[in-house]
Amino acid sequence: MVKDLNTELCGITLDNPIIPASGTFGYGYEFAELYDINCLGSFSFKGTTLDARFGNPTPRIAETPDGMINAVGLQNPGVDMVIENEIPKLSKVYNKKVIANVSGFSIDEYTEVVKRLDSQEQIGWFEVNVSCPNVHGGGMAFGTTASGAAEVTKAVRRMTKKPVLMKLSPNVTDITEIAKACEAEGADGISLINTLLGMRIDLKTKKPVIANKMGGFSGHAVLPVALRMVYQVYEAVRIPVVGMGGVSTAEEVIEMMLAGATAVEIGAANLINPYACRDIIKDLPQAMEKYKINSLKDIIGGAH
Repeated sequence: MVKDLNTELCGITLDNPIIPASGTFGYGYEFAELYDINCLGSFSFKGTTLDARFGNPTPRIAETPDGMINAVGLQNPGVDMVIENEIPKLSKVYNKKVIANVSGFSIDEYTEVVKRLDSQEQIGWFEVNVSCPNVHGGGMAFGTTASGAAEVTKAVRRMTKKPVLMKLSPNVTDITEIAKACEAEGADGISLINTLLGMRIDLKTKKPVIANKMGGFSGHAVLPVALRMVYQVYEAVRIPVVGMGGVSTAEEVIEMMLAGATAVEIGAANLINPYACRDIIKDLPQAMEKYKINSLKDIIGGAH
């Protein structure tokens, strides 16, 4: 029997739920040299800020058992160069809607980036990263409080008619409170989880490995935390959830969808194996057969 891999994210149909996560897939064209990326449901391009950013000092990457820590610091060419150079290049190799991942260090920065990107036809959704430090609010990330996340949601919502997905930080006490605050201010979906905060110490130098001391911990080891949070948020809101965090196999995609994810982003797995997303898509029908699933849409939230 032919398996139905389709899913619908905020009114836009995806051929399958697999979406490479922002920061692990560049602007797509680098991976298009390896395989036809049109097999993907969509992809979330590199986090884009108002101005060009060089990022954090090196070293910025540290390996961990079953994962990695990064403190790249949102290195990107800035929104105007993304519009001028990156989107035209990606449109040559990818013919579906993409997700624009947006970051900012003030409310005005978030709204300006969304405003400038809004006219780009290929952008189907905005994924708003609220894990950035609020420069006017003492450096705490917008997403660590319900009021901060709500404020960004409300401001961005006014800038676009396209679906807005709020990408939440797991470094909080109660993720559901923040998700509900975003929903109340007009978010169309919730994207989670962003990276956990972690660090490594070099035994030879007896100093932190990463120049920034701490960074975002991602990879296979975070899967149980991500699943738990997706499960909790699915119960707390009525809007769709995009799940991510440690997913690297077709079985884990199914697990994430049972927890409540409408679509699933693949992050660190792309850095280990550049063909990871392609292989997961190929493996999905077989995994569905094994667990007697005919349509992925039918299993969303099935564990509740």
